[in-house]
Amino acid sequence: MLVVTGTSTGVGKTTVTSAIAALAVSAGRRVAVLKPAQTGLDAAQPGDVDEVRRLAGPSVTCRELARFPDPLAPASAARLAGLTPVTTATTAAAARELAAEHDLVLVEGTGGLLVHLDDRGGTLADVAAALSASVLVVTTAGLGTLNHTALTVEVLRARGLGCVGIVIGAWPANPDLAAWSNLSDLPAVTGLPLLGALPEGAGRLTPAEFLPVAQRGLQPGRQALGWWSLGTRVTGVGSP
Repeated sequence: MLVVTGTSTGVGKTTVTSAIAALAVSAGRRVAVLKPAQTGLDAAQPGDVDEVRRLAGPSVTCRELARFPDPLAPASAARLAGLTPVTTATTAAAARELAAEHDLVLVEGTGGLLVHLDDRGGTLADVAAALSASVLVVTTAGLGTLNHTALTVEVLRARGLGCVGIVIGAWPANPDLAAWSNLSDLPAVTGLPLLGALPEGAGRLTPAEFLPVAQRGLQPGRQALGWWSLGTRVTGVGSP
């Protein structure tokens, strides 16, 4: 089981989740993707799980627990809409249910690691702790990346949560000096491996185009992601 979090919203978590799912499916794994909550979309609009299904294929089991129309943290969006929020307990229970029938379960968070899922302060970090799951941190490239990524990693360390490493979710078409420096500075600052980078716009590719891009982008992380060669469980390489 792997929890996919980001340093913020819009950093490419869904694209990275789709890439891991697509690669696992191509390796013959049974894969499920769980999205605890989607915000900022009406019921009829395609969401993150629909994007995963499009890019990784129909054999991936995709499940979304809750959806709220306002583009806010799940707890705030649920409160504003007068709806019941998803909880860490229901999220963990859904992940365990999926794990009983799949080789790999990916739990993709909403926003960052400490965004509130419910009014009791439950976060994706609490979900990871309840599942004893490893965490993958998706970040961006450029100025501010080191600080935001280091803060996320520090929270993981403080809570004793294992982290397999970092992926840049949208490598820019024209990277500047800050982006290039991230390649060496991210591992140096966080003490965790940089497992790859997916190009900006990868999520807009066709499924046939997407798989080779995922293979190239995550090539550095193939050995660190234990499901790739060792089977059904992600192992905590570089865990704090």
